[in-house]
Parts: sequence; C-alpha cells; structure tokens
Amino acid sequence: MSSHSTRSSSTASLARNRQYTHLQSQLAQLNAHLADTENLLAMTAVQAEYLRGLGGWWGGLFMSASKVLGEEGNNSAATAGAAGGGDRTKAGRE
Repeated sequence: MSSHSTRSSSTASLARNRQYTHLQSQLAQLNAHLADTENLLAMTAVQAEYLRGLGGWWGGLFMSASKVLGEEGNNSAATAGAAGGGDRTKAGRE
C-alpha cells in the first residue's frame, strides 16, 4: 500500500510540475505581449499628436479655401447682377 501512495504522490507531483511549467510559459508569453502592447501604445500616442497637428493644418486649408471661394462667389454674383441689369427673379418670371 505504501508503494501505491508513493506512486500516486509522485504522479501528482509530476502533474503539478508540468502545470507550473505550462503556467510559467504562459506568463512569459503574456509578459511579452504586454511589452508589445506598451510599445504600440507609446507609438500610437506619438502618432495621435502628429494627427492633431495635421488636422489643424488641414482645417486651416479648408477655412482659407472657403474664404477664397466665398469671396469669388460673392464677386461673381455681384458682377452678374450688375451686368444683367437688375433682379434675376423678375427676369425669370417674364
């Protein structure tokens, strides 16, 4: 009976050691993935700052284009109205 209990305890010990080894490898893999995630988050933070600057630059371009196109639209409407001789809505109804 003592050989049976010794065999079962050694089997349990081997299973426990195998589980600990597997757990250790999983923890090492988790640690590597966390390090990769940390590096990616740091890179994302840098890129977000660049995107913020780029967004400001494009916003300035759009505002400038809107101002230029808005002035051209007002100027062309004013010259067309003066050249046409008056109110367009009356001319369209006649």
